[in-house]
Amino acid sequence: MRDELERMIDNIPSATREPEDTTDPATGLLICGKCHTPKQCRVTLFGTERLLPCLCQCEQERLKAQEAARQEQERLAKIHRLKANGLQDKALFAYTFDRDDGQNPAMKYARRYVEHWPEMKERGQGLLLWGGVGTGKTFAAACIAHALTEQSVPVLMTNFSKILNSLSGMFSEDRNKYLASFNHFSLLIIDDLGIERNSEYALEQVYNVVYSRYLSRLPLIITTNLPLAELQAPGDLAHARIYDRVLERCTPVCFSGKNYRKDNAAANKTEAARLLNE
Repeated sequence: MRDELERMIDNIPSATREPEDTTDPATGLLICGKCHTPKQCRVTLFGTERLLPCLCQCEQERLKAQEAARQEQERLAKIHRLKANGLQDKALFAYTFDRDDGQNPAMKYARRYVEHWPEMKERGQGLLLWGGVGTGKTFAAACIAHALTEQSVPVLMTNFSKILNSLSGMFSEDRNKYLASFNHFSLLIIDDLGIERNSEYALEQVYNVVYSRYLSRLPLIITTNLPLAELQAPGDLAHARIYDRVLERCTPVCFSGKNYRKDNAAANKTEAARLLNE
């Protein structure tokens, strides 16, 4: 064992001498010409002193910076994958907190949710973003999704239409696997609760989605155009068993005021008309 270790030490390459390097006359050690710290060290092994290479300060800093750059590259690649997998509608890529105009007071709750994400995740607490059409619910939900994926949190944002379309062609076992796949994401965001109102099949599938998430104790964010009063007092049992579980785990946040979607559409039409008339 000792002989093998000594052979390994003997095979360690000598420190590379650069033109600007010098030798310390007092110690005989090779000194880096850039940072003026040793590139060699004396080590006593098995009673024998050996001169071995070591990292000077600037080489340590170079390797540290190289490793930091590698880790940052990996982090950005992971975030890119999370966004590609989690934001199923590519139009949502443009919805970030940076683009919030500050006019919607409900956005502060979206920001606070991100700020308190560790506690929200631990408690399995989500949000119910409710209000009229075009009031910014989807925008707020997508902002949350973006902010958390930037922190490397796996988030899936989809809508009930896509979920129902996917489930419609599946057998029971495949449906169970599909629903279980949602729990691979720390946060599940589902847009447009309410589209299932007139279909018994759709109601059953929406219940399965909500109940599966409920059992997992993982956070769920839902957006809906339905009024809160209807969610709190549904007219039948089929809706009640969905809404009760949503309200148990999701804090209601009201989005009201102007129709941002209509304003954006009007602005786009005005700009298009200007360009066409130039």
